[in-house]
Amino acid sequence: MKPILQAEDLTFVYSIGTPFEHKALDGVSFSINPGEFVGIIGHTGSGKSTLMQQLNGLLKPTSGRVLLDGQDIWSDKKFTREARFRVGLVFQYPEYQLFEETVYKDIAFGPTNMGLSREEIDRRVREAAGFVGLTEQQLEVSPFDLSGGQKRRVAIAGVIAMEPEVLILDEPTAGLDPIGRAEILGNIQAYRQAKNAAILMVSHSMEDVARLTDRLLVMNGSKLVMDAPPSQVFEHVRELLDMGLSIPQVTQVFLRLRELGADVKNVYTIEQAVFELLRLKEGKGHA
Repeated sequence: MKPILQAEDLTFVYSIGTPFEHKALDGVSFSINPGEFVGIIGHTGSGKSTLMQQLNGLLKPTSGRVLLDGQDIWSDKKFTREARFRVGLVFQYPEYQLFEETVYKDIAFGPTNMGLSREEIDRRVREAAGFVGLTEQQLEVSPFDLSGGQKRRVAIAGVIAMEPEVLILDEPTAGLDPIGRAEILGNIQAYRQAKNAAILMVSHSMEDVARLTDRLLVMNGSKLVMDAPPSQVFEHVRELLDMGLSIPQVTQVFLRLRELGADVKNVYTIEQAVFELLRLKEGKGHA
């Protein structure tokens, strides 16, 4: 399968030539396929936010390239602008960026800047609102009259309305209660399935990335140190802890069971844990 997005030896240095010079990315390379769900994890300052802004052309690499459908996104100005629509970026707490009079106008802002027809803008606004669970009535109210979770949906819908082939989200469930988190993650999955869009999600929730993603990119000290499925990444418990990262709570429980003598495999989702416990109950393991 041909990758939709590629990072080739990406390096980015802030404040070059000043006392504040800092290398935020150091030779990062990976590729993302259409429809793939990839998680990005790493402690604060590991380069995650800088990487996201490189991938949709908000920041230009100091060296290296970002390829969209095989073309360098900085190859010409028109393609750079196009890449920013095709690779959608949702910042952390995106509801703080709402500013229009109505929810409809806020969602329509991106498609309007794309120069689309009124009819196409209307279709995209209503379809994006549907993906995130907003009603027709809510489209006509001020976004500032909505709850925090509803504002988050409006902000995500504003990016989805541009119909990006790659959707990048920075902690999309930060600050939400468990119900709100589940709804937002369901909205993201719905868009992915409907459009075969690739998803890149930065998250500090090891449970979410373990359950949802196909692959995990692990950042540490400006470098990409792991690129593998969750099952392989969470085998490296000591390395992750040394990086200041956590592991899923269920993984911690089963590691303790193994220390106590239980013949259980390493698990990282609740579903896997249930299977292992049933296996033990049936007498195929020992304690």
